[in-house]
Amino acid sequence: MTKIVLFIILNYFLQAVNAQVKWINLDSLYQPLPSSMHVFKSTDSLDGKPNVMYYAIADLKDKNLKFTTDTTYRRRITPFLFYQKNNQPLLVVNCSFFSFATNQNLNVVLKGGKIVSYNEETIAGRGKDTLTYFHSFFGALGISKKRNADIGWVYSDSSKNFLYASQLPVNFIHDSINNPSWDYIKKMTSIVSGDYSGKHFLSSSSFKKWKMQTAVGGGPVLLQNGEIEISNNEERKFAGNQEFNHEPRTAIGYTRDNKLVILVCEGRSKTAAGLTLIQLAQILKDVGCVEALNLDGGGSSCMLINGKETNTPSGKGIQRPVPSVFLIEKK
Repeated sequence: MTKIVLFIILNYFLQAVNAQVKWINLDSLYQPLPSSMHVFKSTDSLDGKPNVMYYAIADLKDKNLKFTTDTTYRRRITPFLFYQKNNQPLLVVNCSFFSFATNQNLNVVLKGGKIVSYNEETIAGRGKDTLTYFHSFFGALGISKKRNADIGWVYSDSSKNFLYASQLPVNFIHDSINNPSWDYIKKMTSIVSGDYSGKHFLSSSSFKKWKMQTAVGGGPVLLQNGEIEISNNEERKFAGNQEFNHEPRTAIGYTRDNKLVILVCEGRSKTAAGLTLIQLAQILKDVGCVEALNLDGGGSSCMLINGKETNTPSGKGIQRPVPSVFLIEKK
């Protein structure tokens, strides 16, 4: 797709969601909730299409709240079973992408400062790309010991007990190496520069040790520095025009005043068309996020507040089993 066509499509979708949607507070339906956490819903149509979406917002600095994750090993369970397994937390939401074949996460998940899942950073090429490999650096959201959130493009190495993250988008690498070394990754990313939303960022191997306690990976990154900067091309996440498709979505972000925002939307139904990535980014920006990340969507999208579903899952209203979730617990 040419840059001119992409620019026209992007502006079309931005104009379609430029008017902020109206949100209704639903705290009373999901009690008991701490005063630092709230739940909202909107059914405003977007671009003439029906829409149903929810978001929860919680204060990262509230020391009575714990922001964490949970995973399974080579199996999947529903969000409600995660809710029961984790002593009924305030919030449960699906997070990372996963393989249906192996039931394993395809993105990083960090719990208590320990890596419990790694990025799938080597993908074999097909067709004309046979015998070559793609290495992508997917977006992730992390929360530090001091309860500060950050979004970066992450590299995970199973030989190390910590993650690396870049604060700039890092272009994927395409080569003939199945299992590249960390030194090779650093060298290759230091010479790759990318065209990113009309701006040129040098992916100067700005990978630094990412000192986080909790993290969930996904992609692509939607917002950076308060602006819509969708790094789908760099992460090689969705092929073709899929980022412009209306789909059920899950996303996570944070505000300048240290509030965490988790958003889900319905889709693939007569009552809800779903959101494009551009619409999703604009909505998260409108509710105050300065950085935001797309997570696994489609039939996986499901957020529970105190064990109650907010959105209706797209798979005939049935919760899809997933291998990992993001949690907010009350201490």
